[in-house]
Order: sequence, then C-alpha cells, then structure tokens
Amino acid sequence: MHLKSDAFKEGQPIPSRYTCDGYDDRVPLRLGDAPSNTVSLALVVSDADAPSGTWYHWVVFNLPPDTRQLEHTLPSGAVEGVASNGKRGWHGPCPPEGSHRYVWDLYALDTMLDLSSPNAPKLIDAMRGHIIQQASLAGTYQRS
Repeated sequence: MHLKSDAFKEGQPIPSRYTCDGYDDRVPLRLGDAPSNTVSLALVVSDADAPSGTWYHWVVFNLPPDTRQLEHTLPSGAVEGVASNGKRGWHGPCPPEGSHRYVWDLYALDTMLDLSSPNAPKLIDAMRGHIIQQASLAGTYQRS
C-alpha cells in the first residue's frame, strides 16, 4: 500500500499553500495498492510536535478501498471526523513556533466503522484489531 503527494516528497517541507499561511488547501494525495481484503480506508493527519501533545488536523474514515486520490472532494460514503480544533474537515499546518513534523497515516481496514461524534482518539480506538496494513507520508512546516 502506498501514500504519496505531488505537493511535497517524503520528509520535505510542505508548501505554504496547504497551511494557515496560504490557502489552507487539502494536500493532494495519491493512494493505492490496498490489500484485496480491504473493506475501507481511514486517514489521520497529526502533528506530534504540538506543544499540548498530538494535534489532529484531519480525520477521515469509511473511504472506499479503491480510492486512488484525495484532493478537493471526498468519495461518496467517506466521513470526515472532528479535528483537534473541534471542527470537521481539513485544518492545515499552523505551528505556533519552530518546525513541526506532520504525518498522514493511511490505514486499510477489514471493516466499515460506525462512529458518532468521530474524532481521532475514537477512530484510533475503533480501528484496533481491524488494521490490515498501513502507509505513511510525512512533511515538515515552519512559519516564516
């Protein structure tokens, strides 16, 4: 399974367009090669360098297993959860100081998930025992 972006390469800086200093656009993602027994995909974007502990920027689950790209719209059936700021949807990097590392974790699951008020901790808990495979993409961002 793979997870890549045309916006930046693994470990490289994230362009400001995708952050609070730019347009706060979703980072375009290319994904694929999920195992044949995948029922759904889930995606969690986090910043473990946040001063108050891990900050979640985007939570998405019940993505169809044949999803090949994510950019402006989500496939039918996908559910956006609540980010650490208490709102649904993408909320790009916006570190208060210094360089932070942002990680997109893609999970192939053997089930669909039924979550009310979904946030990252609830999603991560619900995925336990259902993860078939995982792929990650990391980038960095530092405000000027």
